Amino acid sequence: MLHNATKFYEAWPATMNAMKARGADIAKAFGPFFQGLMKDGTAEGGLSVKHKELVALGIGVAMRCEPCIYAHVEKCLKAGSTPREVMDAAGVAVMMGGGPAYTYTPIVAAALEHFEKHPIAH
Repeated sequence: MLHNATKFYEAWPATMNAMKARGADIAKAFGPFFQGLMKDGTAEGGLSVKHKELVALGIGVAMRCEPCIYAHVEKCLKAGSTPREVMDAAGVAVMMGGGPAYTYTPIVAAALEHFEKHPIAH
């Protein structure tokens, strides 16, 4: 299985814009839901954005969702996660999801490699 993270990150904005053009109601419903849940909750004793993104990444790996993995690796790094923390989250997903989840960890590694070559501005 080969993974081209750079190709994904280059194509993803246009892919999502095309979906929004055809399914505006989906985007209008999902956007506020996502933004409301993924905001920092530490002021209320909840999870930080960083920890929420690590959870989301783990679920993406366990569910074997390639776009989710790419999106949440990027969001994890933007939220301040280290590559080690990202791989730890993937490892927990493998522990919970077994072999099928394990086969998706190369996508995590490919995404991390992409951002080593194309650093995220914080």
